Amino acid sequence: MFRSFPRRSLPFARSLATHAAPINSSRPVTRHDWKKEEIQKIYDTPLLDLVFRAASVHRQYQDPNKIQLCTLMNIKTGGCSEDCSYCSQSSRYSTPTKASRLLDIEPVLEAARKAKANGSTRFCMGAAWRDLAGRKRGFERILEMVREVRGMGMEVCTTLGMLSPEQARQLKEAGLTAYNHNLDTSREFYPQVITTRSYDERLDTISAVRDAGISVCSGGILGLGESDSDRVGLIHEVANMPEHPESFPVNALVPIPGTPLEKNDPVPVHVLIRTIATARIAMPTTIIRLAAGSPWDEDKAMMGRWGLEGMRSFEQVGVAKKEGERLEQGAHNEAAEPVAATATL
Repeated sequence: MFRSFPRRSLPFARSLATHAAPINSSRPVTRHDWKKEEIQKIYDTPLLDLVFRAASVHRQYQDPNKIQLCTLMNIKTGGCSEDCSYCSQSSRYSTPTKASRLLDIEPVLEAARKAKANGSTRFCMGAAWRDLAGRKRGFERILEMVREVRGMGMEVCTTLGMLSPEQARQLKEAGLTAYNHNLDTSREFYPQVITTRSYDERLDTISAVRDAGISVCSGGILGLGESDSDRVGLIHEVANMPEHPESFPVNALVPIPGTPLEKNDPVPVHVLIRTIATARIAMPTTIIRLAAGSPWDEDKAMMGRWGLEGMRSFEQVGVAKKEGERLEQGAHNEAAEPVAATATL
């Protein structure tokens, strides 16, 4: 099920993320043994002190002038059998979203080319379904999409619902860089949001992805009706994984008419700030992705105003490490090919 980002009417949109390239050799050891009380104490820190601490950690582990530009595209919309209460793509709710078939390969590749031309270095493809059971032909088409987009020199991400270890292995072989599978919220609050898939089933898919050598993208959605302790619980769960996810998306709910959460209030800005800052401190090498996106022109204008630069593909250290052999092989192949001389005026 594609649920990484709030639903939009556009076929694809871009999200921004902070960069995670280490720049300070004196940084402290990354922890995986956080107690929930410790994370709650960080979350409850006076806001300006919390922001200062998070910014300091950010500079210990990352280049503060870089962000990653990513594009997300729905490749199969609507008709999902699950009951995620925030999602317009669930077949259980009457929403403006209409079910569609899996897209053909070429429209997806054209969108990826456009995304790359506009500065995106990661292209994510989302399909609205529970899992890949009974979707052999569709999965083969997705594997081809992954191979083709990877051939463009971009990072490739998918979000396809639950995966088996074998399916994760095939995606890795096709060239998949990252897999998005959000936990959404805390273990305690989760049953009030979703009943058709358990929390542990989500963790099983994340384990299969990690074991296959694929980078993990796993975060949550704010504004589901959760409490501060639930936001802390989500960070606690993810921060204590054997490996921190390479990406932690922080989504703000966009209430969709027809879903059970259609009347939820917008997430207060200070809640977003506290969640982002606490995640940064608990998982300092992880990219914190600000999901839902904005048009390319707005992104570029913002980057210009703030003096930000875009990351290159595979620049994040954790991603580059998992892509090591493939990247080395690609560099070897490029060095072996003849290069034509060109000139520009």
